Amino acid sequence: MSIQKHTLNTSKWIDNYADYLYNYSISRINNSDLAKDLVQETFFAGLKSANNFQGKATERTWLVSILKRKIIDHYRKINSTKGQAEVRMNFYEAGENEGSWLEERVPQSWDNASEKKIENAELKSQLEVCMDRLPEKYAMVFKMKTIQEFETAEICKELDITSSNLWVMIHRARVQLRKCMEDNWFNN
Repeated sequence: MSIQKHTLNTSKWIDNYADYLYNYSISRINNSDLAKDLVQETFFAGLKSANNFQGKATERTWLVSILKRKIIDHYRKINSTKGQAEVRMNFYEAGENEGSWLEERVPQSWDNASEKKIENAELKSQLEVCMDRLPEKYAMVFKMKTIQEFETAEICKELDITSSNLWVMIHRARVQLRKCMEDNWFNN
């Protein structure tokens, strides 16, 4: 039985994953320069530990897992400088709901499994209604990138758009979805 060696295509990382990793990071950090730094650190860490890649996940998934650890380390570092071991989770960036929660105080989910299933079904139904209200191209781009996990390059080629245009559409779709969900789900 031979052991298969899994190889990474490190020369294509920036083209294939930089946009995705940056957007993943910026949605959790909300600081453009720091998000860029974390993506760069992710690539360096990936190069450094490339021999540990076993091929059990895609390159992108593997890099995202490295980035997640970098983000967690960032929050631990800034919170340890305050002498606290807490992580703040941002839910709203602006407006009357602006603020963050301490991770340990985030509302916990219910223990009743049947109520969870009902709530998840209702949430899914409302999300589908909100997605149906999006402009057709926004909905298509959002579904391809977020739900179906197509690569940025694939979507851009398929729809004949630039990566900048793609990210603008995804951002606008997210803003509209959030507004729709806030108006129709969270305020009920």
